[in-house]
Amino acid sequence: MGMEGIGASVVRKEDKRFITGKGRYVDDVKLLGMTFAHFIRSPHAHAKVKSIDSSAAEAMPGVVAVLTGRQIVDDKVGNLICGWAITSKDGSPMKMGAWPAMAPETVRFVGQAVAVVIAESKNLARDAAEAVVVEYEELQAVADMPSALKPGAPQLHPEAPGNVVYDWSIGDEAAVNAAFAKAANVVTLELTNNRLAPNAMEPRAAIAEYDAAEEHFTLYTTSQNPHVARLVLSAFYNIAPEHKLRVIAPDVGGGFGSKIFIYPEEMVALWASKKVGRPVKWTGDRTEAFLTDAHGRDHISKAEMAFDADNNILGLRVKTHANFGAYMSLFSSSVPTYLYATLLSGQYNIPAIYAEVMGVYTNTTPVDAYRGAGRPEASYLLERLIETAARQLKVDSANLRRKNFITQFPHQTPVIMAYDTGDFNASLDAAMKAIDYAGFPARKAAAKAAGKLRGLGLSCYIEACGIAPSKAVGSLGAGVGLWESAEIRVNPVGTIEVLTGSHSHGQGHETTFCQLIAERLGVPISQVSIVHGDTDKVQFGMGTYGSRSAAVGLTAILKAMEKVEAKAKKIAAHALEASEGDIVIENGEFKVTGTDKSIALPMVALAAYTAHNLPDGMEPGLKETAFYDPTNFTFPAGTYICELEVDEATGKTSFVNFVAADDFGRLINPMIVEGQVHGGLVQGIGQALLEHAIYDSNGQPVTASFMDYAMPRADDVPSFKLSHTTTLCPGNPLGVKGCGEAGAIGASAAVINAITDAIGNNKLEMPATPDRVWHAIHG
Repeated sequence: MGMEGIGASVVRKEDKRFITGKGRYVDDVKLLGMTFAHFIRSPHAHAKVKSIDSSAAEAMPGVVAVLTGRQIVDDKVGNLICGWAITSKDGSPMKMGAWPAMAPETVRFVGQAVAVVIAESKNLARDAAEAVVVEYEELQAVADMPSALKPGAPQLHPEAPGNVVYDWSIGDEAAVNAAFAKAANVVTLELTNNRLAPNAMEPRAAIAEYDAAEEHFTLYTTSQNPHVARLVLSAFYNIAPEHKLRVIAPDVGGGFGSKIFIYPEEMVALWASKKVGRPVKWTGDRTEAFLTDAHGRDHISKAEMAFDADNNILGLRVKTHANFGAYMSLFSSSVPTYLYATLLSGQYNIPAIYAEVMGVYTNTTPVDAYRGAGRPEASYLLERLIETAARQLKVDSANLRRKNFITQFPHQTPVIMAYDTGDFNASLDAAMKAIDYAGFPARKAAAKAAGKLRGLGLSCYIEACGIAPSKAVGSLGAGVGLWESAEIRVNPVGTIEVLTGSHSHGQGHETTFCQLIAERLGVPISQVSIVHGDTDKVQFGMGTYGSRSAAVGLTAILKAMEKVEAKAKKIAAHALEASEGDIVIENGEFKVTGTDKSIALPMVALAAYTAHNLPDGMEPGLKETAFYDPTNFTFPAGTYICELEVDEATGKTSFVNFVAADDFGRLINPMIVEGQVHGGLVQGIGQALLEHAIYDSNGQPVTASFMDYAMPRADDVPSFKLSHTTTLCPGNPLGVKGCGEAGAIGASAAVINAITDAIGNNKLEMPATPDRVWHAIHG
């Protein structure tokens, strides 16, 4: 490791422009003749659109056009799609209801667009929208899953009888039944995983421009995967052929999964830019974000775990209902199936698992991937269940976990996943030492004497990152491959450009990706630039989600680097009249081993481009590309332990300590990793204590602003004690696993386990607000 190479805590290069206000976000883009869009959205959760009268609005000064859902459908713009096909237990395909970019006939959630005003300014568009008269025929709505599944409930889509998207299962039901039949003890738990709104710092935005002369579109958008956006917009939505559509995702202020998807607003902006012959800009406000950004979680589950007389786990049975909202979003079908149920083995050797998942339509905002995407739901269920088991069996929860840990690798779980490596005992030991686990009983007694209820909660999580290989996910229904691409350009003066299909929206790629180059070539990271987020500059790539940037994206860069190094060594050996096998790269120079002969990288690069003295048959230039498709998922894992106190009189929770021991494999930049863990922990704690997207019985959102939706603040969370254990991932040459989602996956269960331990009542749902905790204490 050099000063800036792999393993160094290098300060992020990109932060200079961010903290000085020099970032360039979609809303900063200004185009000649730009107009502004304001969407007219349904105030009803379920209604027929009877008529739209836009005449008054169209007569207002500065209004360019008012466009409706009927027009976009008539222009043959396609419906939004779900890109992962799931098959029900009976062999039938999932039931995907039609989702037009603007509703021509029926709205199915509050906030669904029915029309858009295009005007010379944002305020003019907003004012004109008030003059558009929409007549609705309100229909009965179903805002929760039990209501949607009742016989005779209002139907959202004719394609989905009973409001069921699919009824899916995984595992061996007969083996699980046999395990339960011989069990000495059975533990049962029913729980809800509360719905969340993603709330990225930067709201979604889109600017679309149509060049009539070239018949070419350009879209600036807040996307985590611009190439996939271009693919979907061209192949499925009939916007434009791929070669006639450029998608640019500049600086993006957070995503957390919610900016993976194609949303109606981007489609409408592109379509409208051609209709009006001018660029169209839309920037969402915070209320629109609450109403229309894909929500996360929202599961209702019943879980049962069977144990033998020695407290070994024999089997696990899970039944989950997953709320999809009003429509299927791009990857929504995979979240409660292959990203959730396949992780139900957790860190434990469970011989038999059977899980059933029913997807349900409701008159609410569509639900899709949110930080962790299925993995937090699985970890929360399993870690609440194992903690409940320890209490029911009257054994120490750490010992029960340790007794059932997987210790031999590779390990094939009963639900598809094949864990390649890990050391779960090491993470548990590190966390227990950091929190002084043995001293907790004395601290609990001291707190009781002071009138406080103190509790300790564990959570041993595992997640699957990288989401590959493509052949495997394709066999499970994924509509795209999940590889990554990279291109390395060494310029004639020796500076280096790395073009990556990954996209950075807070992860620090412009630093960590440069660190790999610094490690390989011994050059300063100031000599390296990272290019991403522009489909005209970067070859096709799959974007950033699922903690895949290092394990997949950075490995693609490594593969391209290896090709560059191999060619550069040939050029250096030829120039130095040495054997290629004797060339080593150190501190930006190509050296002949055992001699003082060397040539600097800039001279090698110049030789490649002047081409005056290249080896016979070698092409000029020093540029290489690579595509990397992993052989397996990666499996970060760890243990989180939370210690807290509860005020019996008010139900208020106060943190005493929170420790996290993670195994992420090799760390490229430990400082950035810690930042990622901090952010994830805050989101996990936010779900446990504060956050909840709530609808009333009529489908009206009652938490559509920060006045009503409680986000964690600095004084809501503790200082964290972080540590790392390391088992190198054998599935990629860097040995990395991924870190971006871990905190959000493991934190919630640790917090709820600690509160229920403190109050002596295991029946507590998230968010554990003071009111809920008080009622759990006092009945």
